[in-house]
Amino acid sequence: MWTRILFIWWIGAATFLAAQESARDFQKEIDYQNEQIRRLKQEIEEARSRIEQESRKEQSTAKNITALDEEISLLDRLISQLDQEERRTRQQIRSIEQSLGENQNKLAALRERYARRAVKAYKKGRLSSLEAILSSTTWRQAVYRTHYLKLISDIERDLKRQMESLIVDIGKQKLDLEVVLRKNMALKKDRARQQKTLQNKRIAKQRELARIRSNKTELAKYIQEKEAGLKELEALMKKIVEDKERAEREERIRRQQALLRSKKFSQLKGHLEWPAEGRIITKFGRQWNPELKTATESPGIDIKGQPGSPIKATMNGVVTAITYIRGYGTTIIIDHGGGYYTVYSHVTNIQTNEDSEVKAGDVIAYMGNSGSINGAMLHFEVWGNSQKLDPVQWLKRR
Repeated sequence: MWTRILFIWWIGAATFLAAQESARDFQKEIDYQNEQIRRLKQEIEEARSRIEQESRKEQSTAKNITALDEEISLLDRLISQLDQEERRTRQQIRSIEQSLGENQNKLAALRERYARRAVKAYKKGRLSSLEAILSSTTWRQAVYRTHYLKLISDIERDLKRQMESLIVDIGKQKLDLEVVLRKNMALKKDRARQQKTLQNKRIAKQRELARIRSNKTELAKYIQEKEAGLKELEALMKKIVEDKERAEREERIRRQQALLRSKKFSQLKGHLEWPAEGRIITKFGRQWNPELKTATESPGIDIKGQPGSPIKATMNGVVTAITYIRGYGTTIIIDHGGGYYTVYSHVTNIQTNEDSEVKAGDVIAYMGNSGSINGAMLHFEVWGNSQKLDPVQWLKRR
């Protein structure tokens, strides 16, 4: 009997500590999401301010489109963050409700045991505990009985106090989460309205795109924007490679590879899964533009596919950057360890976060036209030891 009581007390204490740890972990996640949302809002305001200042100047259609594209990209990322936070909050509420029900049942069982003890004490009289001690046949037995009766009383009193405290804490946490959920839903609704406004602007943008395609001068200016974006990407990659946190990412990736029993990126040449369904419309390397009669450098491949189709990580790794780059739109960069990185551009509806670990085949975003004048596509790059590599040589033949 004593063993059973001690076990129940231990279970109660463990549940209490687990609930506290879960609450701390969730609060850390909420704080992270709130910080991401705050940063995105700040970026949106800065982009809008810059667009407003630039709109007072006479500028090319290509620059106008780039500015609007950047704002749409930021809003799309913000709404994706709100979606993630809302899903996480709903999941946590369900978990807390389940935990709350379980602990209420435990408390009910404890109260029932108290009631049975009270009835038993009433039937036997208030001296039953004293009688138990006095009926001992030896002095040692009397000492043991006194000790265990006190222990039972202390354990049950502590257990009841812990269970009641746990239920109060979880109840408060549930209320807090419901408040956060309502706030997130309101933010999501507000941002959705803003995105709808931007989508109306995007209709006007389509007319501007038509002008670009039919005007060699404007097309040349757009290509200049893309070349400037390529320099931005190169500078970003250099910063990532030199980042002081790279060593920590390398260790995380090594642990991830060991856990998943996967090969290193360098061993998978010709065996990587394709990041998206579709056909290649731009190859790697120097490309001839027949309209402008000029050659441009393509740092990766362009895969033309269905708008909204999934974009998948080709290999395990850590998401190192999610950003907007001129001419390439919303861009995700994944570190695969050993100096290898993959780049995914023109994406929308992002499903991951910076510093998150991803596995091969995980959906990280969806195909969009952010930064593109040729509709929905994926621009995909492979980098190894600070060099741009031909992605086709790394992907499976099909």
